This record gives sequence, C-alpha cells and structure tokens, in this order.
Amino acid sequence: MAAKRILARAWAQEAAARLAACYMRLVWRTSRWDTRGGEAAEALHRAGRAFIVCFWHGRMLMMPFGWKRGIEISILVSAHRDGRLIARTIARFGVGTVTGSSHRGGATAFRAMRKALAAGRCIGITPDGPRGPRMRAAMGIAELARRTGAPVLPASYAVRRRRVLGSWDRFILPWPFNRGVFVWGAPIAVARDADDRAVEAARLRIEDSLNALSSEADAHFGHPPIRQADAAPTGRAS
Repeated sequence: MAAKRILARAWAQEAAARLAACYMRLVWRTSRWDTRGGEAAEALHRAGRAFIVCFWHGRMLMMPFGWKRGIEISILVSAHRDGRLIARTIARFGVGTVTGSSHRGGATAFRAMRKALAAGRCIGITPDGPRGPRMRAAMGIAELARRTGAPVLPASYAVRRRRVLGSWDRFILPWPFNRGVFVWGAPIAVARDADDRAVEAARLRIEDSLNALSSEADAHFGHPPIRQADAAPTGRAS
C-alpha cells in the first residue's frame, strides 16, 4: 500500500515513466524485430484514412514501436493511477492519449475519440482494459467503429525471451537482446447503419482476430497460447 501511495505522486510517476521508457528503448534497440501483415495499416495511412488499432492490455509494452513513424495516434487510457503512468510513458514516444473509461469520463472520452478520428488521427484501444476480462473485447470498440466509419486494425506482438506476469492481463515483459515480431490483422469494418446484432458480430470478430494473432505470434517462438479469461465481456471500452 505504501508503494501505491508513493506511485500516486507526480514525481514518482515521472521517475517510473522515465525508467519504463528507457527499458522499452533498450529492448527495442537490442532486439531484432519483424513485422507481418502491416500492409493494411500502410495503405490506410497513404490514403489519409484514420483507423482504430486495437491490442490486448497484456501486450501493450512494445506497441509504440509497432506502427510507422508519422502515423499520429492517441491511446485510450484510464484516469486511474496506472493510466496516468502509461500516458507519461508513451508521451516519450510521441504517442498522445485520450483519458476515460466506462467508469470515469467514458462519454467524454468517446466524444474525444470520435473527434480525433474525424480529424484524421488514429486511435489505439486495449479492448480488454483497464480491468478485464482478459482477452475479451468490450463492445465499445465496435460501437466506435460504427459511429465513425473507421476500420479496426487488430495487432499483437510476441518475443522469444520473456516473462509472463501473474497479473489479470498476463502482461508480457520482454527481455533485452531478443527476437520479436509484430503481427497485424485484416481491417474489420462496421457499417454506420449496422444493427446491434451486426455490432456484436463485429465485436466477436475483433476478439477472435486478436486472439488468433497473439497465438500466431507466440507460436512463431514456440510459446503456448495465453488463454483468455472465462468471464463474458462486460461492455467496457477502455
């Protein structure tokens, strides 16, 4: 509890964010990385189309390196202490944030994301965050795609040498001097006039695609797949 109270302070968050960013750069610069399926993101970027990139909460650490420089993107983070720490960390890589969740500031965050997409900026979402269930997509991401017409691009990554933490999201901590791969799925579109059944079907496609991509990336290095939580999705969007 004392550590949590300390980490809630601005100076401690700044120090932790600096250390996290340094570690991320160390992993990136000392490892060899490949990318699979990134053509869809490249094509949308060249066409000037904004998209919604999604990835599981447990695989967020190296994702700022997963897209091409010049793609302006903001990640949805919670207003909780952990969300503030994430925001401070990814800001060092030129990644913006939208703050909110279904618990706090959800409507405001949804409007901000719609505005960003309309202005041509991409949005990043962890559809099982900030509290899970693990690897279960909340409805909010499919609803955002319906309201904006922006396609959803699922993405994941894996590394050869890693530690899978015992946290709810089975967070992946990659080691330096490693091998890694980013994998991108096909765009998933939701029509603006889609009914609720079609939106639910899109949500399930997003979830299935993310799980398939993560399993594919893990299998590339001989890792067994990380299982999704048994609980049903809660409808949370961030």
